[in-house]
Amino acid sequence: MGIKLLLPAIISSSLLISCSHTPETKLKSIDGLSGIKVSMQPKQQWLASDVKTLPLSVGDRVRVLVDDDEAFSGVFEVNIDGHLHIPYLNAVPVVGVSVKQAEHNLINTLIAQKMYRQGFNGVSVKILQWSKIHVFVQGAVFNPGRVLLNDKLAAQQSYQQTQQSGDYSIKRFLTFALKGAGGIRPDADLKTITILRNNRELILDVSGILTGSTVVDIPLIAGDQVFIPSLGVLDTALIRPSQITPPGFQVFMSNLTQPSSSNALSAISKASRSVPYGTRLLQGVMAANCIGGSWINSSRKVLYTTKDFVTGEVQAKVFDIDTVVAKADVLEENPYLMPNDGLACFDSDATNIREVAKYLGDILDPVAIAKLIFLL
Repeated sequence: MGIKLLLPAIISSSLLISCSHTPETKLKSIDGLSGIKVSMQPKQQWLASDVKTLPLSVGDRVRVLVDDDEAFSGVFEVNIDGHLHIPYLNAVPVVGVSVKQAEHNLINTLIAQKMYRQGFNGVSVKILQWSKIHVFVQGAVFNPGRVLLNDKLAAQQSYQQTQQSGDYSIKRFLTFALKGAGGIRPDADLKTITILRNNRELILDVSGILTGSTVVDIPLIAGDQVFIPSLGVLDTALIRPSQITPPGFQVFMSNLTQPSSSNALSAISKASRSVPYGTRLLQGVMAANCIGGSWINSSRKVLYTTKDFVTGEVQAKVFDIDTVVAKADVLEENPYLMPNDGLACFDSDATNIREVAKYLGDILDPVAIAKLIFLL
């Protein structure tokens, strides 16, 4: 019998996934399977080509120059309402558009308020600093929720204020949002990731991040919502370190029985508890020093605990380590470890019998019995 895990469907009021599986569903590769498709309410569609440049967001700072006119020139921050508030002018909408489009919006505002005549284009808007933003990630990621992107140290922000313009901000893109949400789970459907912005949706295929094919990485703005559907089955090709998966994670290990009497002697340290993504049970028990020893203590067992993605229920199974070694290529006998899984090693039957015999010998020892009677 192999360890059984429930793979999740996305739970969201705006995402309905047609998925049917029971607790008896076993982990398997999805090679050749089409997977489960996302069904969403109709929304206005937009293309990846529409957002080739990083759009402005709340908190971004820009340097504005208006035909050497100091009254309208200066450094301005995009207000929480999504506008630039420049003295003597109506608020200029800029959130969600490129810097070039923000420049056009400012020109139109100046002309509309009769500050300049029709045809005037003496305006320059340059990015000075991309702000940190919050986006929302749901679905087949390890830590769904609100994600902070592009956070910077105060020293970095202060240094940029001395520049005339320019800021490189790769950390405001989709891939960093996926990484910030703990990374994608092994059941993620990377071909139908959906981004929602202002009631518009964009469906992307980012599977090339793991295959090496070309990927359009979308820049995000504050408030964007990202949905990652679940295939309902495990794709083993996703279980490895990458730009959108965890580089590693913590596994709880215990080896407090023989052949070692403590975790320190078993060499279970912080380094051995932090394992790379893609580690399997056999490698985990090696890290816990559960394998090896004499004939008496070599045939050991391990208790493996893991948490179901959807229900949050902890599932446990005892594996015979000899069987894990013999069937290392069988997924059900040698499963992949996931974040915060637990491993606890047990002594072999021979060791247990020896300990029982030792205990009986101690309590039946005439000298020990005489000492006990004397104490009473």
